[in-house]
Amino acid sequence: MPADLPLEEPERRVNVRPYETAGAPADPAPAAPPAADSARGGHVWERTFLPWDLYFAVVWLGTVLFALSAESPGLRVRVVSACLFCLPVPWYLCVGRPLLCRQAETTGGPAAVRYLTGLVLLFLPPAALVGETRLATFALVPQCFMLLRVPGALAAVAVVNVTPVAAWAVVWRPSTHDLFYNSVFGMVTLAFSAVVGSWIIRIIEQSTERAQLVAELEASRGEIARLSAEHGALAERERLSREIHDTLAQGFISLVMLVQAVEGELDTHPAQARRHLDLMGRTARENLAEARALVAGTAPAGLDGTSLPDALRRLAARHSEQSGAAAAVSVSGRVRALAPAVEVVALRSCQEALSNARRHAGPAVPVSLDVDYAADALRLTVRDTGCGFTPGSAPGTGYGLPGLRARAAELGGTATVSSAPGAGTCVTVRLPLAADALLGSDDALLEPAHPPARSAEASRSAP
Repeated sequence: MPADLPLEEPERRVNVRPYETAGAPADPAPAAPPAADSARGGHVWERTFLPWDLYFAVVWLGTVLFALSAESPGLRVRVVSACLFCLPVPWYLCVGRPLLCRQAETTGGPAAVRYLTGLVLLFLPPAALVGETRLATFALVPQCFMLLRVPGALAAVAVVNVTPVAAWAVVWRPSTHDLFYNSVFGMVTLAFSAVVGSWIIRIIEQSTERAQLVAELEASRGEIARLSAEHGALAERERLSREIHDTLAQGFISLVMLVQAVEGELDTHPAQARRHLDLMGRTARENLAEARALVAGTAPAGLDGTSLPDALRRLAARHSEQSGAAAAVSVSGRVRALAPAVEVVALRSCQEALSNARRHAGPAVPVSLDVDYAADALRLTVRDTGCGFTPGSAPGTGYGLPGLRARAAELGGTATVSSAPGAGTCVTVRLPLAADALLGSDDALLEPAHPPARSAEASRSAP
């Protein structure tokens, strides 16, 4: 799975418009919002309707008290008005409250229109008898916005605020001053109801949009976490594959080759067979040490308590013992401690290059290993004079060369292989040392620099 696997879903709309006008084209269905009973899901006002019940009860009681305590008209009329004002209560409890509790399903429907029409008709008689009863508009207006879409709600609010004043004026024929005062009061309450109601509706819309966006973000975060876990597992599997290939697998190949050599030497060259048996024992112990280091996640056994040049010299000596060919190591530049990751990649790269030389270069082919400590990079060159191969057609389809390039690329470096039939093979690995500049001081020197066997330029250009 590539690291740049696209994680985005096709673009879709996350805005939810529960109050769009009827007949508007429907948008694609967005992802379901969080459950209302979840810790972060749903709206606070949707979890219980009790606060609205208490609000309507307080407004109703305040309106009754306000109407009974009015200065005019007479007490009998005020009592009749208060009694008439009790009629909307059962209408609300039996019809309105169930609709309000299911407003997501009933908004703008015929049942909502019927309920609000009946509520206004029941409200008009007491409002026409006693003007103070118009205080109940503070309970009627929220219900309009809760049960109707915005255009219909604004029309209903206008009816609730204007018709009681008109009915009161028709019944009592007030003076011009009183009519003007009540008309201005009705227009102010109408403007207030329209502005505040529309503003609250917009807040609800934004809250719904954000809840929808949070739900999508949480779903995307879960998907990203799943893909990241899969990618991490794949990357770790690839890393372990490279480690096993460059350590245990190479050791087992060496053991197989030594077993084959011993089988042919037991009768004719017993001394040589005993030497190879001793080498098999050391190779098996080194493999065991590498396996323990791999399990523990520590530094490779070859770098445990030693410098990189010393580890490469031991590696070259073991190559000579196993292949019978000379392996020379030359170090140039100022040797210094490097980051563990750089030294591990350098050691594994040389192991892979020497293993390929043993298997593909031919019998007893000399190998040279050049290490150049430059100011900004560590350059390793492993060169043999074997049979070589045609570029673009590396022998076999194994994991070695791709793993070698992958190791170098993880540190921002490069690994190149140049060869030609009959002209040998040259493997060059360059690892940047920008992060290790502070480790290159004089007190970090591990050994004096050795004169290079050949120039760095020759190492890069030699076949």
